[in-house]
Amino acid sequence: MIQVINRALDLLEQIANEPEKPKSLTELADGLSLNHGTCANILKTLVTRGYVEQIGTKKGYILGAKSYYLTGNKSYQKDLLEAAREEMDALTLLINENCLLAVLKDNQRIALYRTFAEQDLQVRTTDIKPVYDSASGRLLIAMLPDEKKQRFIAKYGLPTGDSWPEIQSESNLLETLALIRREELALQTIANRHVMGLAVPIYKNGLVVASLSIYLPEYRYMALDKRQLIASLRNSAEKINKRLI
Repeated sequence: MIQVINRALDLLEQIANEPEKPKSLTELADGLSLNHGTCANILKTLVTRGYVEQIGTKKGYILGAKSYYLTGNKSYQKDLLEAAREEMDALTLLINENCLLAVLKDNQRIALYRTFAEQDLQVRTTDIKPVYDSASGRLLIAMLPDEKKQRFIAKYGLPTGDSWPEIQSESNLLETLALIRREELALQTIANRHVMGLAVPIYKNGLVVASLSIYLPEYRYMALDKRQLIASLRNSAEKINKRLI
């Protein structure tokens, strides 16, 4: 048991040596002279517990959120915030609607940064929200690699209650997520609150690391040029992407 703990810590330290560079199973196992099967099992546990993140099949491993939370270090968010603030401020100034930068953690979408419009009637959303109950959360699930998406659904199940009433089955959910992924756009209508949400992905090194979204009253959304609104959102996301390169 002590040997397994030592090996797990060795793996975390090796990944942490270059936290921005994904490391493959082979690279990690060979670097520590570990049996590949043993290494894979330890990594699987670390991924399940959130201390390591697998960014995609055969694409490698990076530190997970819990590794940073242990020391209160939120440096994994710092580059996102630095890249997004100015562009989000500019987007809100342009469209005069609230914007949100968010990431996925477990089955929740977590707000990292907000901008607020100068409107008498504004849409407010909580910092932490169930992923199915937000455009940004739905977008982030849709952009997960297929294996992680399947694990997410197996672990957390289907939307319940009013969180996503259009979804009635797993096949329906997968089809809808596939459409969101193809279009790189999630739209949400909250009928009982008359609210619209739109979200697009934020990329870093070819991987989706966050979502950028707009939330606004439905009546204002219906009066706007929707194509222009989406184009403005995508344009801001692309500018953020370039800052993250």
